[in-house]
Amino acid sequence: MYPTIDEYLRKRLMPVEGVIPRLPGIEMYGNSIPAGTVGGDLFEYINFQQRYDIDARIERAQKLAKEFLEPLPPGTAPRNSVDDHVEWLKSRPDFTPVLESDYRWARSSEQVRVAEDLHELYNMAGVLLVDAQGHGIISAKIASTVHDTFHAFMLSELDRRGKTTMDMFEKINLRLAQSVTARNALGRGEDDTREIATMLYGELHPYGYFRFVNFGHPPPLVYSKEFGKFAQIESSGMVQFLPLGLQIPEDHPDRKRYQSMQFRKRRANLSDVAEITLMSPGDILFLYTDGVYDGLDKEERARLEEIMRDCHWKSAREICQALLDYAVNRDEPWRKTENEDLIDDKTVFIIKRNP
Repeated sequence: MYPTIDEYLRKRLMPVEGVIPRLPGIEMYGNSIPAGTVGGDLFEYINFQQRYDIDARIERAQKLAKEFLEPLPPGTAPRNSVDDHVEWLKSRPDFTPVLESDYRWARSSEQVRVAEDLHELYNMAGVLLVDAQGHGIISAKIASTVHDTFHAFMLSELDRRGKTTMDMFEKINLRLAQSVTARNALGRGEDDTREIATMLYGELHPYGYFRFVNFGHPPPLVYSKEFGKFAQIESSGMVQFLPLGLQIPEDHPDRKRYQSMQFRKRRANLSDVAEITLMSPGDILFLYTDGVYDGLDKEERARLEEIMRDCHWKSAREICQALLDYAVNRDEPWRKTENEDLIDDKTVFIIKRNP
């Protein structure tokens, strides 16, 4: 018997414990509780070693690095994109053998770098959190769109670069932007509902070095075991873009084809990648969606800090569950007054540095 669409979305958007990455000195665990049968929250462990054949990718990059340097024998069909481009170069009146040699060397060196960058995947893990606006099956569909787009572009990035780049996230951002052409064709007005989701993606390295990009998501919190409270994080280094789909760079070639609240002055680059380091054993990185904490309420932050203080010595799984239990119990008044529509999906992701 086929599952219902909400059952299908719930299963495909929830990871299983078998994919939790294992990094030296790191313990991690996440969980999500939808407000209904299915919700718009999504979290995922990106276990590079399990999801991708890193050895095979490195071998392919090294093979291409050598092949790109080899001239194409006369009368032979192009073997790759470099051969194809060289054939085009030869059709131009300004072609010289030096042009071919320089181009082949440049493309070969790119593959050497790809192979080197792919090696980094052995020692890191990715973390993806998405929170689609609202809750229910429509929100789950939006979250699913982000999820599928993310993984499609990840495959492309690892092929081309051997790592993620900010260009990948700009493409995901554009995927959720509202197409002016489609809106006009369907007869929709500018005030019609659009797909909106926040996203935080980070890459975790051994012993607690975390680099991440943030599109409208509540900022991470770091609990310091030494001081027994959430640490103060310098906000100037925590770049946060608007939620996905709301803001397009003003220099994007398709900017006139999409509706943007305002045009961003520039495209995202490496300077927009934020960094957090869990300095000491026992420190905890706390990621969440706004159904747990909106990132602003000081009283709510103090309550979450107290929970963390009481259970920081426990496993990542137990800490995650304690925070979720608190968030669910906090909604009890809404349930009693039959205001379930005010209850939001909840996700907690805990990264703990162990000795």
